[in-house]
Amino acid sequence: MLSDLHLFGFIVVFVSLVISITLHEAMHAFTGYWLGDDTAHSQGRITLNPLRHVDPFATLLLPLITLILFKVPLLAAKPVPFNPYRVRYGEYGAALVGLAGPLTNLLLAITGAGFMHLTQNVLSPSALDALLIFVQINVGVFVFNMIPLPPLDGSRLLYAFAPEGLQKVMAQMEQYGFFIVFALLLAIPAFSVLLVNLNQAVLGLLF
Repeated sequence: MLSDLHLFGFIVVFVSLVISITLHEAMHAFTGYWLGDDTAHSQGRITLNPLRHVDPFATLLLPLITLILFKVPLLAAKPVPFNPYRVRYGEYGAALVGLAGPLTNLLLAITGAGFMHLTQNVLSPSALDALLIFVQINVGVFVFNMIPLPPLDGSRLLYAFAPEGLQKVMAQMEQYGFFIVFALLLAIPAFSVLLVNLNQAVLGLLF
């Protein structure tokens, strides 16, 4: 579906990306604030206004490019700032902040898939296609962000359980994380195949 889009499909992808990323980032901000850090709140990031979260290249153009190249939409938004030393529960609290975003996307995917199951004999084929794209987008965002490489969200979970030496290495990787991910995708075909397979596995569970 996502690898064979027409104009309607691209419009649905665009709208789905904006919704998915806005909720993803807003939940990061809300969770950080709930755990005692007001950094995101002070910068106006606890909001459903997509303009506060969307980055024109990383959120809108990047997923279309990677969709064409790798058959999986990879994307990023404006990072939600938070101070891991101010959240309750230390590294475990920071892990909750990190997980809040991708778990929101997983919940959106589950909701969309459930709605498809309930309405498949009622909705038009175009509406079902739109729902399927929405589910695929959210699964893609969930899977990609759960990669345990900084600065992706999955790294926060690894931080919580990693020894201090590994934490220091991960901190040094933080600013180069996206370059490392793209290098893996370009240099190691098995890595992109793994991402595709993980996406398909989650979609298989949903459908």
